[in-house]
Amino acid sequence: MKRMFQSLGGQLAPSGDVRDPLASGEIAIVTRENAQGRLAILDDFEDAKIGWLWASDAEGRLTYLSDSAAGSLGREQTDLLGQPLTVLFETDRDNPDTSGRPLQFLLKSRSKLKSTVVRFAVGKSASEVKQTWWTLNARAKFDDGGKFVGYRGSARDVTVEYEREIIDNRLADHDALTGLHNRVYMDRRIDGMLAAFKPAKRSCALLMLDLDRFKQVNDTLGHQAGDSLLQQVAERLRSVVGDRGEIGRLGGDEFQVLLPDLEDRGKLGELADKIIQIVSQPYPIDDKHAVIGTSVGVAVAPFDGVEREELVRSSDLALYAAKKGGRGQFRFYSTDLKDEEEERQLLVDDLREALATGQLELHYQPVVLAEDCTVKCLEALMRWEHPERGFVSPGVFIPVAEESDLINQLGEWALMQASEAALAWPSTVRVAVNVSAKQFTNPAFPGIVTKALAASGLEPDRLELELTESVFLGDSEVTDKTFATLKKLGVRLALDDFGTGYSSLSYLRAAPFDKLKVDKSFVDSCTETDQNSAKIIAAIVGLSNALGMETTVEGVEAFDQLEVVRSKGATLIQGWLYAKAMPQEQVLARIHDGRFKIEPEGPDRHRPERRSVYRRIGVIHEDHRYNAMLRDLSKTGARVEGLAGVPQGEPIVLDLGAGQLAVGVVTRAGDADFAVEFEQQLVSDGANGLCTRHRVSPYALAAAGMPLTSLPDGSYSVEQLGGNATPKSPPAFMEVVTSKAA
Repeated sequence: MKRMFQSLGGQLAPSGDVRDPLASGEIAIVTRENAQGRLAILDDFEDAKIGWLWASDAEGRLTYLSDSAAGSLGREQTDLLGQPLTVLFETDRDNPDTSGRPLQFLLKSRSKLKSTVVRFAVGKSASEVKQTWWTLNARAKFDDGGKFVGYRGSARDVTVEYEREIIDNRLADHDALTGLHNRVYMDRRIDGMLAAFKPAKRSCALLMLDLDRFKQVNDTLGHQAGDSLLQQVAERLRSVVGDRGEIGRLGGDEFQVLLPDLEDRGKLGELADKIIQIVSQPYPIDDKHAVIGTSVGVAVAPFDGVEREELVRSSDLALYAAKKGGRGQFRFYSTDLKDEEEERQLLVDDLREALATGQLELHYQPVVLAEDCTVKCLEALMRWEHPERGFVSPGVFIPVAEESDLINQLGEWALMQASEAALAWPSTVRVAVNVSAKQFTNPAFPGIVTKALAASGLEPDRLELELTESVFLGDSEVTDKTFATLKKLGVRLALDDFGTGYSSLSYLRAAPFDKLKVDKSFVDSCTETDQNSAKIIAAIVGLSNALGMETTVEGVEAFDQLEVVRSKGATLIQGWLYAKAMPQEQVLARIHDGRFKIEPEGPDRHRPERRSVYRRIGVIHEDHRYNAMLRDLSKTGARVEGLAGVPQGEPIVLDLGAGQLAVGVVTRAGDADFAVEFEQQLVSDGANGLCTRHRVSPYALAAAGMPLTSLPDGSYSVEQLGGNATPKSPPAFMEVVTSKAA
């Protein structure tokens, strides 16, 4: 206390003692001039542990601290004095009084410290159970010449109160069940992040997800099991997201993930895909296993929204599209999702009419023996030629059918048609029919199979039912019973898309499969040296052989792929290199003298899949923008029609709409068309389509004079993209009219 008194400019008696005028019992008035009385009061203040006094020098080093204060920290006073305050203490970033600013900033600014919460940092880590929190009150002190000489102030231990406040704040901002942030907190964080990121022209992504089949777990295993599952989901989300973003549970089985400074749709797609895979693994609950799935919708600010309500709505629409697309998928938001619900209902109505009026038909794709090209099986694939829509992909209408009861009717129709068609083939050729999880879990399904076999007269072992791992996501007792009944009938069972699902190996122990089908995704990249796909194919073939099963490798489209899969032990192969799916008439035409062989025919090398498209795009070259027609599109390039005079080797930019600019080089040029190879590969949009990783920023458009808003659909002028309003050079190319039939 004497040192503190001297540091405050006080005078001591010649003996150095401090006489307490109150101790004699006489009435005394303590004034500013009565130094001894003031020191006695300060001593009593410290002894009563109401608070402590402290002081620092101009360099921020601690020059005085009450003895009892040092003792409360478990330290000797000599260990603390002379140490910088910023080494001993740190501010709490969540304390609104400091606005999240570090203690060093507050001290350097000579700011007044008012109930500033700090944590004693020496020897205390966040992992330790016991931490000490103080509040500091202090003012900067200056000498007569105006020179700063340090801080003088008081401190108080608020550990108990502050920890209680931390708990209260956590309860207010966190979900009690999972420990994740709650809706209130997430709304506040999204608002705050968007407001802070606008002036800095930064982006952030919002992922919306909910759990597929969660209600079934609640209904069959009970709410306690549902709570346990939600807690495990929260842990898995933490493990996937890590410190890249914040996770919230909005209620029920709805979750949000907020990711700052991430707009790369390639990385976002990879993250969404990883979330789907991890969350969809089985969950141990007591002595049982629960299996669920998840779907993810992705929206990115400022492209898909600049305000919270808009961004949340965009991610909601993307989630809805993912769920309606078959579940277990992700979708990026796009402007054409707004009318998707109405469009789906129209598609359901059209599909119901197609089934009733005979618009649907089955085509059959051969599965051949690698050693002699003999056809061993034909997979039945559904085809729909709509009178107005034209060809409708099964990837579009099958998920729609699964959302309604139509899938059971479609499935029964396919079984009847395929069984009857197989009677006209050699007896050594089987027919494979795809069965959805909804069909498989229908109690009437075994009866439908029995009916199809009886009506056609087909031998049961010539019928192969192709299932995916999603059949295991229903009631395990129903699933086991259906497997047992089908095996008694004598039909064959194949596990499709092996290696891409939830927990493939665990299913092989109990399910009586006769065949595994290696998914096409492994074949697509099996010739790439930096991929492990070829090794995975070899491992699956080896596993299948060890279990006494057949293996079909599907998706072989080129001779270099054929060479790889043969070298890895594949014996049954399916793919365009042998034949595409064909109608029954073409199948019968290929059968000669009771023999059915197909020799491979196709390209020597595999190239990334090109999608045939037909839509208007923009072509940007120097300071000109042209209108053209996109005809083929792949991850690595595109074919464009409608421009004449485009030379090979010319750099060019394709404006694919909605802010998507694909930079590339012309690799082949014709009279009115050309091919482009992209500098950066396109990525999956989650809907069997392709998109650019990055888009034109709304901030860039705003700088060109457009209002700051979510990214509008369509293309943009050269001026809007930062070019010149008036071209300085004559156009290099000539636009040519093209037709759809071209």
